Amino acid sequence: MRRIGVSLYLSKSTFEEDQAYLDLARKYGFTRIFTSLLEIEGDTTEVIHKYKRTIEYGNSIGMETILDISPALFEQLRISYEDLSFFKELGASGLRLDLGFTGLEEAMMTKNTLGLKIEVNMSSGTKYIENIMSYHPNKDQLCASHNFYPQQYTGISQTHFEETTALFNKYHLTTAAFVTSQVGQLGPWPVQTGLCTLEDHRFLNIQTQVTHYRLMGTIDDLIIGNAYATEAELKAMSEAFFSPHPLLPIDAYTDLLPIEKKILFNETHIYRGDRSAYLIRSTATRVKYKAEDFPVREVKPIEKGDVIIGSNAFGQYKGETQIALTAVDNLGERNVVGAMKKEAIFLLDYLKPWSSFHFVESMC
Repeated sequence: MRRIGVSLYLSKSTFEEDQAYLDLARKYGFTRIFTSLLEIEGDTTEVIHKYKRTIEYGNSIGMETILDISPALFEQLRISYEDLSFFKELGASGLRLDLGFTGLEEAMMTKNTLGLKIEVNMSSGTKYIENIMSYHPNKDQLCASHNFYPQQYTGISQTHFEETTALFNKYHLTTAAFVTSQVGQLGPWPVQTGLCTLEDHRFLNIQTQVTHYRLMGTIDDLIIGNAYATEAELKAMSEAFFSPHPLLPIDAYTDLLPIEKKILFNETHIYRGDRSAYLIRSTATRVKYKAEDFPVREVKPIEKGDVIIGSNAFGQYKGETQIALTAVDNLGERNVVGAMKKEAIFLLDYLKPWSSFHFVESMC
């Protein structure tokens, strides 16, 4: 089951703030909570009470919490990896190991009888997961997630992401990664510029980040790394994640004819299988709307990301929907009716022939 989640930073927030945020997130289908318990500062009893109260509230509305912990916390609380009952009593559904052990400990923890998931770190780029697997863990209670990166220019590269993720996909483990809100200011550290896994996502809107992950198809769960995302962001993430078809954001022209709007926003488009290096073609619209009128619009140069509908001058191709993959000549047979949002044009590189998609109005 694929899920979306939010992050909480309980040392920097009130229960009431977090409760309101969880209620809003749940409204849009969020069912995961990420929060850190890497160390306890101050009154241990008070800190534990606050975590327990928040986690139990999340559980009551159908949101499971994964606690980010480190080996140092085990030492601080005098907890053995052989007895994880402390975390069960907090109400947590699982533990994320920010720093790993030797591999044996992780494997043994997956065999806990409390039903706790053990989530390991995917981002290191070592043979960590192979080491864990060599100790024969209980795969039903083993999952994995990438890190997030508060500092600009330190998020992982696309290449590194693909290489490390493949190591975990090989074992068919549930995987997770982080996207970032462009509004949220709360995170684990005093200084942060967003909290994303991929550096290329740092300044993208959340809809585009989610669609990128969806088109890659290698990550199961997505979590917003910083708090608090706006309601608009929560809604956009939910729609992009749960939509039956990937959503491509476009800026449509304001003077569109009703038929042009209908083709853009009311149709499911399918990328024709005999692919071209120049255009993505959605040909069903030319059949469905062959009797409609598509007057020639102002003839404009066509650039990568432009969205096109065939004009009356296009013969049997009138009404065909296309997206330019590169600059192409326009002799008047192709009406440019809008353009992919610039920051989202790269998504076209991940769209595969015979895949479906919907156009949506881009987020501001």
